[in-house]
Parts: sequence; C-alpha cells; structure tokens
Amino acid sequence: MPRRKLLTCAAVLAVLTAAPATASATVSAPPESPHGAKAAVAANRPPDPDAPKRGRVEGARPFVPNARNAKAVQRFRDLHRSRVRRQQIHHFWGVEPAAGTHDGLMATQSVDTSYKVSYSADFTYTPTIKAASSCMEITTVYSQVLGNEIWAWDWCGGNGPSVELKLDASFVQTYTTPVNGHPAYNVQLVRTDASRNSWSAYLYNYKTSSWSLFYSKSGTDTSELKYGWDIFEIYATRNPSTGTAYYCSEAKNVVFESSSIKLRKNNQWTPASPSDSPWQPSANPNPSDYLCPTLKFVRAGANDHWIVRQ
Repeated sequence: MPRRKLLTCAAVLAVLTAAPATASATVSAPPESPHGAKAAVAANRPPDPDAPKRGRVEGARPFVPNARNAKAVQRFRDLHRSRVRRQQIHHFWGVEPAAGTHDGLMATQSVDTSYKVSYSADFTYTPTIKAASSCMEITTVYSQVLGNEIWAWDWCGGNGPSVELKLDASFVQTYTTPVNGHPAYNVQLVRTDASRNSWSAYLYNYKTSSWSLFYSKSGTDTSELKYGWDIFEIYATRNPSTGTAYYCSEAKNVVFESSSIKLRKNNQWTPASPSDSPWQPSANPNPSDYLCPTLKFVRAGANDHWIVRQ
C-alpha cells in the first residue's frame, strides 16, 4: 500500500516506489509449467473467480510481533501515515480502484524468491493489494529482517500483520504458475457481509483447483483511505557510494508485475479500467525520483496490468 518518504541525502531512510513507463508491454510466452498443461493454460488466463472455495492456505501462520519483526511492522505503519499526509506523491505506483466501484478485488501477483534485500532498514512491498474499505491488505514482502513473505495486514482493528506465509519452494509449487516467464500467485479479496463489513482473502491453490482461505475479518476499515489499490511500493535507502537506492542494483534482474486486475460489482468480475482505477500518483513519474534512473514502469493494459523492471 502507498506509504513512503523519499530520501534526499545519504544515511537518511527513504520511501521509494516505482515510476511508470508509458510503453505497452510485450508479453512473452510462459515456460513449461511445473504444474503441467493445465497450469500452462492458466498462465495466460487467471483462474475462475467463482472456482470452489475450500480449506485454508497451507503454511500460513499467525504473525507474532517480536524483536525480529518489530522494525518491519513499524515501517509499514510509518509509511501508511505518510501516505495519509499526502507526502508520498512519488513513492509508489499502480492503480487505485475508487470507493463504490467494487466489493471485491483480485489480481495475479508476481514473486521472485531470488530477490534479496541487503539493507536491514529496507522493505519492498510489491505487489500489494487492498480493496476499498476492506479489512485486509495482502502484500508481498521482501526484507532482510523477515526474508520473503506474504502478509495479511489487518486494517479492521489489528493495524498490523495477522498472518504470514513464507515464499518457499512449497508455496511456489502449490500457489503459483508461470506468468510471462516468472512465478505468480492469484489473490482474491471479497466482501461477504456488507452490514458487518466482513471480508475474506483467498489464494488460488493449483493442486486443488480451488481458492484457499488466507484471512478473514469484519469491522471498520481504519486505513483512512477511501479507495483501494494494487501497486508497486518500496521503502529504500540511498547507497552513498552510487547515489542510487540499494534496491536499484539488487532488483536489476527482477520483474515486478501485477496482471488480470479485476473488480467485482453486482457479482460480476470486470477488468480494472481508467474510469474506476486511475494510475497513481501519476501515469508517467520520473524514475530518478525513486533513486533508480534505470527503472521502467510499463502500463501493460488499460489499468488492469502493470510491470516494473529495469
């Protein structure tokens, strides 16, 4: 979710997020899927939003705050507060589905288990997704402190991560399929009870061909942001020896991608569009503003597909 501050001097922590490029994406054919022919087809087409929902996500466990992860949690909170104060105008990028346009949001999110964050204060939250008024944000987290994980961040009273899931080999085999040459998982957030503002988040299980429950919660959204989002977001530090952020070299060969972004309204799923999901904070920000001049931001679809790479 959008919440970052940009570093303007060495030794000061900064919040960075990708700057979009304007070119349309060239989509390459996915490699042979480890899940077989069925999954290879799914690589070009997201799973059925109405596929069966059964069981819970394997390997997900309650997030227990401790000395190891306290820094990550505090960074996430600090960045959100700066977003509320509108101080992050250039430190994230993606689409923000407007309130009233949906009661469900889903997307296909890339993962790269080889991406390693080296600086202890830096965190990459990418891709990260939250529906408007939803009780949770599902974010892909890369950090030195925690390693690579997926979080369910609770926005209805918890104000912190409630569930964590390691991005390990088991996760890749169970919940991902190749999309444009890299593993990607499918996430769905849906409101199940409007009167109680109840929401559930699911990950698609390719072994069972069904959606597995990741997290559910009811209550009042405390994010103070009336819209939803599906974005690239980075909290990063300037490397004094290069003048660019550490992540700029660490993510040199990493592709961050969110595709098949869809909104649900009146029980119908439709691709995100310019009318309901504008690019924010700008359609064409300057990569240098993010301390990574080689960064490219690709609007690969009509607001339902974005790519960030170098």
